[in-house]
Amino acid sequence: MDKRVVIEKYTSNWALSFNEEEKLLKDIMNNTAISIEHIGSTSVKGLGAKPILDIMVGVCNLEEVVGFIEPLNNIGYEHIFHQEFPNRRFFRKGLWRAGTHHLHIYKYESEEWNNNILFRNYLRKYSDIRDQYNQLKIELAQKYSFDRVGYTEAKAPFITAVIQKAKDEINV
Repeated sequence: MDKRVVIEKYTSNWALSFNEEEKLLKDIMNNTAISIEHIGSTSVKGLGAKPILDIMVGVCNLEEVVGFIEPLNNIGYEHIFHQEFPNRRFFRKGLWRAGTHHLHIYKYESEEWNNNILFRNYLRKYSDIRDQYNQLKIELAQKYSFDRVGYTEAKAPFITAVIQKAKDEINV
């Protein structure tokens, strides 16, 4: 059974944890990582979140990631193959369905990369949208208490709409 979906209040410890993790990742991926970004709800001040740190690394070529599987494993990251996400390499720190860190590696400035940045930055800029998302997450965590997949899928329309809004603003 899945671990219970719990939304915790924002804490600045998430940003501190990201800074520590970023240093470890830079040591391993030094010249390959073009950018390392804190994404997801823990990266947005004032937004509640499942206490899982989402980190995104941008690289020139996803084939390079193979060389990092073992060094990342040495600092606790397990490589998880997801066939349904061919443009992402994913690593988890912590137990299955109870990870503490999720590492997403994308081609730098790919659509997936850009969408993650757009969503994060939009929530940082517009507190009303951030608060709507926070409320949605709390409601969905109650509705899908032990169904992480259902919880994640139920958030998707909101996320997609925000990304579209952000794109529309850029293209005005």
